[in-house]
Amino acid sequence: MSIAGGVSTALTRADAAGARSIQVFTKNNNQWAAKPLQNTEIEKFLENSKKFDIEVFASHDCYLINLASPDKTLLKKSRSAFLDEIDRADTLKIPCLVFHPGAGKGSPESESVKRVAESLNWALSSRPGSDVTLTLETTAGQGTSIGHRFEQIAAIMDNVEESDRLAVCVDTCHVFAAGYAINHRDGYYETFNQFDKVIGLDKIAMFHLNDSKKELGSRVDRHEHIGKGHIGAEGFRLLVNDPRFLNIPMILETPKGPDGVEDIVNLGFLNALAGEKNSAIDG
Repeated sequence: MSIAGGVSTALTRADAAGARSIQVFTKNNNQWAAKPLQNTEIEKFLENSKKFDIEVFASHDCYLINLASPDKTLLKKSRSAFLDEIDRADTLKIPCLVFHPGAGKGSPESESVKRVAESLNWALSSRPGSDVTLTLETTAGQGTSIGHRFEQIAAIMDNVEESDRLAVCVDTCHVFAAGYAINHRDGYYETFNQFDKVIGLDKIAMFHLNDSKKELGSRVDRHEHIGKGHIGAEGFRLLVNDPRFLNIPMILETPKGPDGVEDIVNLGFLNALAGEKNSAIDG
């Protein structure tokens, strides 16, 4: 949800769309610096969250942050900005901070994984009292980004000392573009069987629900409206009816205009799929 006009406005927009859980940016997502959150805005945000009975389940970090960067200056700047994102989420009582693991910029995968893990160890040790769960988002594998294979996510988590303070956000567009065939029954089961074996289903904190403009395995990150892309209705029907995930927040990141009407359409489509039990997991 957009925070244009202040973070508290996201709740009003969410209520109008019929949302129950949302994700926000707590600052401009394409700028390093941000003004501190004002007390009046913090109070209004928390007040609106209760008023509309909407859970602000996650904030997403700034897109400039790269915790895998081999450039020491950029890595230092990224870590500092990441710490600020944790603080802002804590201030607003947002339970999860979603972030992309980062891009190695030509570094060997093992080195990129190591830098991300070191960044997370540093951040967690710097904020021992934080209530925010650092939530790694699966990626499409575009460019030199890591996190498009479950093994990469697992390797990062395995090298973080306080791994209990970590979780995973599964983005449907990203995993599909990365080569996981969640668009049909067999591929869907195999994908989450692999996830469970490599990482563990208990580490999934949330989903990003996005169809994909690009084909399976394209490694191109382009979101599409639900049912309008290459994943199609069946993949989402399986997911929203999967009893293992019924209590896990699912957040739309589909394209939309300023009035947000597209959110209402996509939510309606998903709610309709959730009533179609014929494709639900049956054992």
